[in-house]
Amino acid sequence: MKLNSLTPVPGSTKNRKRVGRGHGSGLGKSAGRGDKGAGQRSGFKRRPWFEGGQMPLARRLPRRGFTNIFKKEFQIVNLNALGDLGIEKIDAQIMFQKGLVRSALKPIKILGDGELNMKLEVTASAFSTSAKEKIEKAGGTVTVQ
Repeated sequence: MKLNSLTPVPGSTKNRKRVGRGHGSGLGKSAGRGDKGAGQRSGFKRRPWFEGGQMPLARRLPRRGFTNIFKKEFQIVNLNALGDLGIEKIDAQIMFQKGLVRSALKPIKILGDGELNMKLEVTASAFSTSAKEKIEKAGGTVTVQ
């Protein structure tokens, strides 16, 4: 088999459009470009973002984005930080005094990063499942306030 003897499979190629070859061809006169407007003129490039004169997507969308005013913002504390305190009863006030959180009044979530080797009684707004398991495995208790 030689490259010059290859032929395409029947039906896999189309004849190219021969535009502007008289009205009998079906693509005469305006050559399939329609009547008037930039798309009919030579040199016109239809950019990917062009929407046919419709208000473009970039101008329809709000510029400043969206902020969910009901979102709960948690202060995050990891288990290894709680274990380093060496205190058995830990709540928001103690975490604030020890500098683990910025405010005792905002919600606090305990995450399970690190190991725990002492019994703790922890009170917080939320706990990850791994943190809950590790605290209870060490013999401690978890209280959601």
